[in-house]
Amino acid sequence: MKTIGQISPSRSAGSTGSTRSVRTAARRRVLARLGGLGGLALLSVATGGLTVATPAQASNSPPRPASPTSAPAEILEALPDVRLQGGMRFTWFGLHVYDARLWTVTPLREGDDLVSRPYALELAYARRLEGRSIADRSLDEMKRLEAIGASEAQDWLKAMRIAFPDVAPGDRLVGLHRPGRGVQFLHNGRVSGEVADTRFARLFFGIWLSASTREPALRAQLLGAGTTTR
Repeated sequence: MKTIGQISPSRSAGSTGSTRSVRTAARRRVLARLGGLGGLALLSVATGGLTVATPAQASNSPPRPASPTSAPAEILEALPDVRLQGGMRFTWFGLHVYDARLWTVTPLREGDDLVSRPYALELAYARRLEGRSIADRSLDEMKRLEAIGASEAQDWLKAMRIAFPDVAPGDRLVGLHRPGRGVQFLHNGRVSGEVADTRFARLFFGIWLSASTREPALRAQLLGAGTTTR
């Protein structure tokens, strides 16, 4: 079965040039689609909220942070006792998009709620993505989890479009869950926005962590099932 960018081989010089053009165009289409996929991440922060690839498309390779036991400074400042619970490298058709890491004080387990514990979801990007698309896709994923009224959805979308800037390789987005308060977002260590709404927080982090997530395999990796760090 052919996939994006996969074409039949050819021996002629003319066909080779055509082949390269097709592959280049296909790669551009994939990158354009990524720009509309919002981290799953942020996720998707998440997703954040990128729509994750299917298990056949997503890599289960663990992320490679500079120090696997040390969180970014902005996370340590908010959660001094935080530890890495799990993570994964997200790829799309072989393209490295971001590394996702879940930092917790008390590990989240199967059946735990997402509103009573402090934790942080970190996305370290390897590609350029538009902040507006991250926000739009995040809202779509939140609506998939639970019905959201039009007025509330508009308010949340506006807040996310402010909080999520365009990202480039090396950029880091963090969603910090604050129990009873909502979510604070940080871009490269600086506060970029906040949504003081516990329902928003539950649905936003639910893109990755809810039992109803679109991608249970990704959720398992973030929760530490089968994930190793080095």
